[in-house]
This record gives sequence, structure tokens and C-alpha cells, in this order.
Amino acid sequence: MTTLEVRGLTKDFSIRSGLRHSRFRAVDNVSFTLAPGRTVALVGESGSGKSTVARMIARLEKPTAGGITATGPDGRRVADRAYRDHVQMVFQDPFASLNPFHTVEHHLARPLKLHGRARGKAEVAQKVEQLLERVNLTPAADIAQRRPHELSGGMRQRVAIARALAPGAQVVIADEPVSMLDVSIRLGVLNLLARLQREDDLAVLYITHDLATARHFSDDILVMYRGRVVERGPADEVILNPRHPYTRILAAAAPNPDARDRARLTEALGIEPAGGSTLPGDDPGCTFRDRCPMAFEACTRMPEDFEVGYDHYAKCWLRPGADSADRAGRPAAEGTATA
Repeated sequence: MTTLEVRGLTKDFSIRSGLRHSRFRAVDNVSFTLAPGRTVALVGESGSGKSTVARMIARLEKPTAGGITATGPDGRRVADRAYRDHVQMVFQDPFASLNPFHTVEHHLARPLKLHGRARGKAEVAQKVEQLLERVNLTPAADIAQRRPHELSGGMRQRVAIARALAPGAQVVIADEPVSMLDVSIRLGVLNLLARLQREDDLAVLYITHDLATARHFSDDILVMYRGRVVERGPADEVILNPRHPYTRILAAAAPNPDARDRARLTEALGIEPAGGSTLPGDDPGCTFRDRCPMAFEACTRMPEDFEVGYDHYAKCWLRPGADSADRAGRPAAEGTATA
């Protein structure tokens, strides 16, 4: 099975306004591992860089810095030509990702042929029906002749999942695969992904802004804010015992609290909100400090990853057990890891 290593992934976009050019860093030094049989959830609000990470892994965007390496069970690196056989993506909008002029059979037959998974009309038709049955779309022969507009949103997303499996993918990037679906069918699609993962020992990157489904579906969680991973660890540990202020606010479902939510935010953070930080947000330092009610002088320097539990790390000077030197902005101690 394939293991995917992401190390120091960075993406800059060039912004042009008249004669002026500037650079926007959408992803900043992101690292993680996708191992067979495990799911990593990438969570955060819109604009945090989650989908940009997914598009770089799927080779739809070229990284500015860092690297992505896929290795087989023998430890050898997967060749560039075979990379797309191993790594496939399920997009957020199942209608936009399927061509409305073609049948379901065409959408599944094309990757089977391009990746050499089936030859001949009879074998292709057989493999298409097998893929549809695997994603619980029956009768498969009837579904194969339909076009996307003849299917419900949940059925279209199941077709998209089948298309990702057609080349024999061992790493699946699911970019908010249920956010465009009705609430009543979201769990069914997530359970389908979980079943396919168990059957094929898939490595899955699950991108979402929903912490509840992230905890239900994933083994580990990475929390992103403004392109940086600010907290990472086992799913239950990150959700039930969040250590970074941003993760605590997400867990409390109150990213922009008003007066009515003051008590809930105070309980989530364990500190009385300060009403907004007066620290400048443009200088190097913690990217969350301009919104963090716990920000202080040391936050003008970006902290390293501090270990706050078993395999649980957070980029925050106010970690449990921090001494006065740390709070004054001392660099991270030995033994810390980089997300």
C-alpha cells in the first residue's frame, strides 16, 4: 500500500493590483503523513488553506516549496507517471466535477482505460458495474446509462467516489465531500468512505470545517489557520482537549462571539475575553493573535510546536506548564516537533 509524505509544503500566489505586485502565502510549511488504513482530517474555517493543500497533493497546483512523496510497501518512491494511479481526489461539488453531457458509464470507463485497468468493451462494462455496486448504486446497469442531472446529489457524489477508485487509488483526498449534500445523507456517504477504506486499506485525507464529522471519521486531526497548522494530534484528544485558542473557539462553535456568547467563550478558553487584541496583525508572529482574546507580547513571535499531550502538539506560548521565559518569547525547547 502507498504512504504519502508531505513535508514543508508551501504555496504562494502572486496578486496584481494595477502596476503593483504582491505575494499571498496560502499555505505555510505544512507537514504530515498519510498512512494506509488511517484518516487524517484537515479542519479550519474557509480560507485557511485546506483546499490548496488538497490541490497540491492532487498535482492540480504546483508547490512553491516543500515536497510530496509517495512510497510503496517496499519503501520505493512511486514514479511520477504512476502517481495519479495511486493518488486521487473527490471534489466538494459532485455536479460541477462531472461532465453533464456524458453518462455515468463514460465517467468511470475513461479512467479505467487511461490507467490500463480494463481492456475491451465487455471488460470495461463489467468493471463499471462493479464500481457502481461498491458504492451502493444499484441496479448498476441502469445507473451507468444515466447522466449526472438524472441523479440526486448523494448519488452523484457516490459516482465521484467510484471514479476516484477506478484507477486503483490507494490515497484518496476528500475535499469536503459532504458539505454540498443534504444533512440526511451525509452520514451514509461518510460511512461509505469508511467502509471502502477498511476494504482497500486506503490512506484518506478528509478536508472539512465540521469538527463533529472530523472526530467521527478521522484518526488524527490537523487544525489550520491562515495557512499554518496550529494544532495537531489524535482526533479525540484535539476535539475533547483542545489546547490552542483557535481550536477551543472552533470547538465552542463561536469563532466570532457576541455578548450572548460571552459566558460560553469564557468557559471554552478558560479566561475572560479581552475584547480583541491590540497587537498588530501584519508583523511576523502568531497568525491568530489579532483575533485571540488571550494574546500578549510574546505572540509577536511565532512559537514552535509544543508537545501538550501524547502525540499532541500546539503552536501557542500559553501551553500548559509554560514558564515565564517561554511566555516572554523564548524559542521552543529541544524535542519539539514541526507540523
